[in-house]
Amino acid sequence: MFNKVCVTGIGMVSAIGNNVQEALKSILLQKSGLGFTSYLDTIYKDEFPVGEIKLSNIELAESIGIGSSQSYTRTALLGLIAAKEAVENAVITSATDCRTGLISATSVGGMDRSEIFLKDFFADQRKGKLRNIIGHDCGDSTEKIAKYFHIKDYITTISTACSSSANAIMLGARLIKNNLLDRVVVGGTDALTVFTINGFNSLMVLDREPCRPFDETRNGINLGEGAAYLVLESERIAQQHNKKVLCEVKGYGNSCDAFHQTASSPEGKGAGLAMKKALEVAQLSTDEISYINAHGTGTPNNDLSEGNAIANVFGSRIPMFSSTKPFTGHTLGASGAIEAVLSVLSIRNNLAYPNLNFATPMKELGIVPLTKLTDTISIKNVLSNSFGFGGNNTSLVFSAC
Repeated sequence: MFNKVCVTGIGMVSAIGNNVQEALKSILLQKSGLGFTSYLDTIYKDEFPVGEIKLSNIELAESIGIGSSQSYTRTALLGLIAAKEAVENAVITSATDCRTGLISATSVGGMDRSEIFLKDFFADQRKGKLRNIIGHDCGDSTEKIAKYFHIKDYITTISTACSSSANAIMLGARLIKNNLLDRVVVGGTDALTVFTINGFNSLMVLDREPCRPFDETRNGINLGEGAAYLVLESERIAQQHNKKVLCEVKGYGNSCDAFHQTASSPEGKGAGLAMKKALEVAQLSTDEISYINAHGTGTPNNDLSEGNAIANVFGSRIPMFSSTKPFTGHTLGASGAIEAVLSVLSIRNNLAYPNLNFATPMKELGIVPLTKLTDTISIKNVLSNSFGFGGNNTSLVFSAC
């Protein structure tokens, strides 16, 4: 019986590279993409490090052959670049050769263009036409990606804060498992905006230094932007088209602890439930997880909560774990997909990533993240965590085939 959900393509653009291979090279060199903004006009441009992609919207549009960037938000452009790489990596020439869907995630949508519109509107209200803000909604980037690839069988957008694109992957896997689709392009995209920087600053969770997940001195997050997509295909379709399978989406779990509007429960109850469910669906024991790609934002609350959850789920046999956000910044709705691509690369290259900037263990936890790049251990199963505001927690398990 064909019941595996196969990953046949991956694509990614982030502060550490404009494609998957550039990102992998940066990680191997342990080179962070964090710095100060060059393109986003914000009063905090010299205060808070961010993971910005050093390309203008015009350059982004030119890289995928779009003549003009005027009708595309930065979020849509980033999404198109990453999705194009994933589709090409999966050697897909037509979206009509089988039941193909697109599930794309975002948290800010086209807010980058809304901010430009608002500035122009205040300067001259005659410019404030409704047609100028059509396409700034979260679904716009999804629709543009679907149109670019002629995907029509199933199209939807997910926005559940920082777990958004992990949920896109989970939904895509379930649609294939239940024989509703044969192939799904899944992932997410988010651009840096003034609104998000101001919003997270108002929550007092932005760090003025490079973030230090799971460190006693951690003081908040560094925001980032980027996009990542994976092509999921049923085992039957993968074999029928003689596809190279990168790995398998073996497990997934979602929970909602509803502890607080933005904070996770200190005990990590919701995070623990998501991890347990993902292991249960994957039919794996805790001993079989090789590496955990932690959510690891660098905030006092998240890292304590997730650390407690990991300790509670895995007990005395905790796998190697780390957060990759010191490389890319926290890319919000795109983070789950970016870290999913990194999980696939972990399996393909037998890599466990270093938790950059870690120096001092947390007093409340008896566990510490991996601090050195590890490439000497076979990576069979990776657990990837993505936890969003409101306690929407998602864990994914990727496994070698």
